[in-house]
Amino acid sequence: MDGRLDDTRGPAPVADDAHDLNIERERRRGRGSVTNASGRFEPLAKMPFDDGWQSLDELPAFKTYVQVEKPRRIITRNQSPDLGFDRSINPYRGCEHGCIYCYARPTHAFQGLSPGLDFETRLFVKPDAPELLARELAAPGYEPRMIALGTNTDPYQPIEKQWQVTRRILEVLRDAGHPVGIVTKSALVLRDLDILSDMARKNLAKVALSVTSLDHRLARAMEPRASTPQRRLEAIRKLAAAGVPAAVLVAPIVPAINDAEIERILDAAAAAGASEAGYIMLRMPLEIKDLFREWLREHFPDKLDHVIALVRDLHGGKDYDPTFGKRQTGTGPYAWSIGRRFELACKRLGLNQRRARLTSAHFKRPRAVGGQLDLFAA
Repeated sequence: MDGRLDDTRGPAPVADDAHDLNIERERRRGRGSVTNASGRFEPLAKMPFDDGWQSLDELPAFKTYVQVEKPRRIITRNQSPDLGFDRSINPYRGCEHGCIYCYARPTHAFQGLSPGLDFETRLFVKPDAPELLARELAAPGYEPRMIALGTNTDPYQPIEKQWQVTRRILEVLRDAGHPVGIVTKSALVLRDLDILSDMARKNLAKVALSVTSLDHRLARAMEPRASTPQRRLEAIRKLAAAGVPAAVLVAPIVPAINDAEIERILDAAAAAGASEAGYIMLRMPLEIKDLFREWLREHFPDKLDHVIALVRDLHGGKDYDPTFGKRQTGTGPYAWSIGRRFELACKRLGLNQRRARLTSAHFKRPRAVGGQLDLFAA
């Protein structure tokens, strides 16, 4: 054994032992997660172990690695009754933004990786996504409805600057006259303002910016590599000025951490030109419940018990309730008060009075290229 990792059989350690798994702070600078505990499917739990020769001091800082993924299809379908879309595209798996609360983190366990630091440093890109999309849109039985971008991981995370998969997807959708809705935390969305403004003129595009806090220090701790709150508000302003329907998502609302900012965020977004708004309460499925506790223990140790108590109050005494219609807003007195505050603020600011209605009337089936699909494109 080299003294760096101690592999022990059995499930990953419970949250109370999480501080024993903490990665040294300098190694994870600019990252969101505190640990890199094994995923729930792994038979081995990896733990840092110093053999007395200071071997842990030799470990390098976490760098971002990107691996190409070759899926057979790119459009993902869902039948969730509390979502406003039935199909989505995720150009990337994993997200360098490093948002500690991200509900997509547990999906990295399916890759044999940790939902912790691996999720934000071991990324997967789907460079063939635009071609796959064109092929799926060209299928004779395809019926167009809004495609959502950014439902699992951010389509404008930093590696999009190099790979430009999201931009090429938008080009396919624009040429096909297909509606798209985007959710992001990145001002990089403004790079594609030329495409989005063209689509918006035909009611084919809308964009929502997620703003969790206006406090730069809190935002950096929660979302270390996402755009600053001010840059996100500026993105809303420029999108709206270009005629692209812009919305703000106060998401997630974390009890006793950023819940006092709801009205301030809505005020700032409305002033920037947002016409719609939404919110989502903190969700802690699977590994998130441990990862978030670890984060609270490091950043807000005096609030840890209070935050968790309020989260459980939202979900009937549990860390998380996945029931449709409850999972995003919670239930109980605290959930009710958040909902009323949000509604009153939106009414005062004139938000959600008119919602952008995207259309499928401009859809033109792309010409399929290659293979027998050419027979259907004539």
